[in-house]
Amino acid sequence: MRYKLDSNGRKRVTLIAGDGIGPEVANATRRIIDATGVKIAWEEREAGAEVFKRGLPSGVPPETIASIKETRVALKGPLETPIGFGEKSANVTLRKLFETYANVRPVRELPGVKTPFAGRGVDLVVVRENVEDLYAGIEHMQTPGVAQCLKLMSKKGCERIVRLAFEVAVAEGRKKVHCATKANIMKLTEGLMKRTFEEIAKEYPQIEANHIIIDNCAHQVVRTPEQFDVIVTSNMNGDILSDLTSGLIGGLGFAPGANLGDDVAIFEAVHGSAPKYAGKNVINPSAVLLSGTMMLRHLDEFAAAQAIENALMVTLEEGVFTRDVSQAGSVSTTAFTDRIIANLGKRSERWHSRDHKALQIKPLDAARDYVRPKSRRTVGADVFVESPISPDELGKSLEAIAEGSPLRLKMISNRGTKVYPNNGGMTDCVDHWRCRFVLRDGAGALDDAALLGLVGKIASTHRWMHVEKLEELDGEAGFTRAQGED
Repeated sequence: MRYKLDSNGRKRVTLIAGDGIGPEVANATRRIIDATGVKIAWEEREAGAEVFKRGLPSGVPPETIASIKETRVALKGPLETPIGFGEKSANVTLRKLFETYANVRPVRELPGVKTPFAGRGVDLVVVRENVEDLYAGIEHMQTPGVAQCLKLMSKKGCERIVRLAFEVAVAEGRKKVHCATKANIMKLTEGLMKRTFEEIAKEYPQIEANHIIIDNCAHQVVRTPEQFDVIVTSNMNGDILSDLTSGLIGGLGFAPGANLGDDVAIFEAVHGSAPKYAGKNVINPSAVLLSGTMMLRHLDEFAAAQAIENALMVTLEEGVFTRDVSQAGSVSTTAFTDRIIANLGKRSERWHSRDHKALQIKPLDAARDYVRPKSRRTVGADVFVESPISPDELGKSLEAIAEGSPLRLKMISNRGTKVYPNNGGMTDCVDHWRCRFVLRDGAGALDDAALLGLVGKIASTHRWMHVEKLEELDGEAGFTRAQGED
């Protein structure tokens, strides 16, 4: 079950008010939801700045974790990650602790909110992978002047986010899903998402499926946003794109979000804690409120969600705004909230609520955790070396070291471009070299003893940082060529 009930039959929800303006917008949302008559047992817990200050590096105390484990549903205001203490964002901690692998960000034009895109019918959803990719945060200083960040994308991660994107389209009666990737450059990582998308699209013949390069997608979003329905993409791409799309409708003050997993759902606004406005009663609660409507649908409270949406839209149609929308004649957070409550039961003239169905989140078989190829063969290795000498000097040194080994030096690249053997280019080099060794016997297979023996010899002359095996999986290369490599 997606949620739990208390002994009185009320639906249990963990409420994290958050930092800065968080308590104000969270309280406004709670008041409006309660005014619909929906029976919710709110469990108030904390996370964020004050928790960091008490010396807890995660920013999330055990009692909050325990509550979310129990309720399976959380509504959260914005959390601050203070500078100078605390190790990780409390937001990220919550996402990863509960494996909320999908970030769902709906974007829809709002009546009365003036933007350059008003009247265009903007109505789309960005579905962002939420736990892997570059945001796994695995970074290393390879040399004192070169940093590395590992971009990790799994078959399972791609499959579950793509499938959820199609299920969002089904649940909301949408007709198209675009998969936005950089598969033209990152053919293995981003390419994995593209290939997975093309496989899963066959299971949803009623939904139009399109692949689009992410930079073109960003371009198209600001030219003709009305062409999009659902966009599914990887973690960092989605982080950028979802904020961009929020700008189409008036900014983050109207941008709701949901972090969804197989077992837990966390609903939140994506804007910051804005501490300079805290306690001034001037903040727009719409983003958290619309996140609350997403939560209500997750709780199967479709009528209440629709009622709140209509009340908010009627309020906007009446020209009642907070200061972020209009400086002239703006009202306080409290007055805005009161007006929405007063408008419950009214229908917007310019807003049509979608007929939502329950979103189907389908857990994958655990066997997907470990993909087993029919065949695999190690054909070489990339040895990463730090050295201040020229590529020609380094290349000749490594060739001499490899003499008598099953491996030969094929090429050296610097920041992804082949520099040895020299191909006539003018590459500006740093002291970080990828040295690609391949088997002399192209039909053989490299064993660990031979590889480690070569690395040991290299270590006697040069500083090495790490090694990547070059593998063929089911007869296909599991690695890419450098720019200029034959």
